[in-house]
Amino acid sequence: MEGLGIPGSPRSQLETVESGQMSFFFTRYPRHRKLISINKRYTGKANAEFNLRHDWNSLLSHDPRLLFRQYSRAYFPDAGDMVRYLGDFADTLGLRVQYNTTIAHVTLDKDRRAWNGHYFILTDQKGQVHQCSVLLVATGLSVPNQVDFPGSENVEGYESVSIDPEDFTGQNVLILGRGNSAFETAENILGVTNFIHMLSRSRVRLSWATHYVGDLRAINNGLLDTYQLKSLDGLLESDLRDLAILKDSKGKFHVTLKFFLEEASTNQSADAITLPQDDNDNFAMRVPYDRVIRCLGWNFDFSIFNKSLRLNSGNAFGKKYPLIRASYESKGSRGLFILGTASHSVDYRKSAGGFIHGFRYTVRAVHRLLEHRHHSVAWPATELPITQLTSSIVRRVNEASGLYQMFGVLADVILLKENAMAFEYLEEFPIQMLAQLETLTGRKARHGLFVINMEYGRNFSGPDKDVFFDDRSVGHTEDAWQSNFLHPVIYYYRYLPTEQEVRFRPAHWPLPRPTAIHHIVEDFLTDWTAPIGHILPLRRFLENCLDTDLRSFYAESCFLFALTRQKLPPFCQQGYLRMQGLVSTESLRQHRVESRLLRDDAPMGRDLEDSSQHPGDQELLGAPLAPGPLAQSLDSNKEEL
Repeated sequence: MEGLGIPGSPRSQLETVESGQMSFFFTRYPRHRKLISINKRYTGKANAEFNLRHDWNSLLSHDPRLLFRQYSRAYFPDAGDMVRYLGDFADTLGLRVQYNTTIAHVTLDKDRRAWNGHYFILTDQKGQVHQCSVLLVATGLSVPNQVDFPGSENVEGYESVSIDPEDFTGQNVLILGRGNSAFETAENILGVTNFIHMLSRSRVRLSWATHYVGDLRAINNGLLDTYQLKSLDGLLESDLRDLAILKDSKGKFHVTLKFFLEEASTNQSADAITLPQDDNDNFAMRVPYDRVIRCLGWNFDFSIFNKSLRLNSGNAFGKKYPLIRASYESKGSRGLFILGTASHSVDYRKSAGGFIHGFRYTVRAVHRLLEHRHHSVAWPATELPITQLTSSIVRRVNEASGLYQMFGVLADVILLKENAMAFEYLEEFPIQMLAQLETLTGRKARHGLFVINMEYGRNFSGPDKDVFFDDRSVGHTEDAWQSNFLHPVIYYYRYLPTEQEVRFRPAHWPLPRPTAIHHIVEDFLTDWTAPIGHILPLRRFLENCLDTDLRSFYAESCFLFALTRQKLPPFCQQGYLRMQGLVSTESLRQHRVESRLLRDDAPMGRDLEDSSQHPGDQELLGAPLAPGPLAQSLDSNKEEL
């Protein structure tokens, strides 16, 4: 847990308290010491943000000493390297971390002097009290998920079962669960057991099919081969609440149905109760097991929080995650923020907010929200001329870090200025909070906005989808809206969507229906810089939305436009009309002589050089501008612009 001291509170300095020992998770889990996060050392890019996007273990990119590739050269590193990395991370940045401290109780003390109208009071295992105005809870999920069924007392937990493969030699093992911890356990003992059966209520979800890194990763799925290719092991689906596990006189475990147990006498031994194989001699789990291991995941620890904090679990996730807003703030207590894996209810099965390479961006978003709320600091933004709109979008979708990891949760927002002559670029804003953008960022969205999100095709991924089907890729610009793989999508709104529009958006849409929408066609190299396939369609989409011309022109063209049009392209308005000159060409010089703007006897080099520096002067080489329709036309055009 981390409490932020707020000026004016009794404890104004930074107070950092960790629940448990340093790096508790990586000290004990994964039990078999292999991280399933990727340590990508080579990307072919020099851009630090781009490289961080592919290094799933690094927390920061600006300090080369704190890149994980400095700690391990393995693609899937050892968990011990992460412990060492986190320790050095805290030391290098001078973080005031209080180790070996377990928070036993958190309560609320109302006080009008406090920033949020109350203080958070934290009591540790030694009885020491800590006080703060803002509490950041980043304790992860630490309570093992358990299913209560007859015989569950005979089950060993993932958190305590032996990790020595030799302890499983020649045994029949039943693993309850179907996630990475279950398959990680199976992978560790695969070569020494007689057989392994895995039982869960749902089918296996492969991460490469669902595009969700919390599902089964390839590094752990060796049991799928032994199941499908050699019939040595097996996967079964059943609701654990319908089953019972009985122990016989030899210490073996048998799986039966709960209703058999309910019909039996009080003697609940496998030797005395009817088993499924007694009725069906082809029952899949008729062989007794030597061990049963529970690997059913983890839940958030609500027990340390007093009821006054109203930190409740979300209905959709049962006991797993606390209920929080899209801003990661608790719905029950202002100033209480949930970070890291515990905040995953916001983007569960959507993106990577529950993992290191994702929550490093969500934490940054929370920091920006806190900065604005406490210090009235506007959300960081860059104001640029509208002529740089296309290039800014192309740069971000190719080099941005947050867009890739946090698709569907954090998005870039472009706020248009009056007359669409300039824009502000806001990076990594929580898109579910789009309706509150002005309040949360201190920026105004009065003249329209673009939202840039990264999306998969809506029918592309899923546990039952074949993501390797023929013609799965889209290569033609006109079919960009059918792109399957991750690609940029640009939403245009004339007005900021309301909270009701965001809440009641169409099913499976990350945002409300926009005024216009544009898909940049998917690219095999995820490099959206092709002039014809990517940039040209994007520019034309932006031009249609803004009713303007975003192309760049030579000054000579701008000069001719000024003679023939009432409205010039933004490039000419922001360049040529701001005294940035004309291109020195003979045809343009001759045109100006014939129009009586220049004397014919003037040296060409001198005339063109001076005119390039002062294209809008009323007087050239001492000669007054000849009166007539042309001079009036130039003046009137300038006035209209």
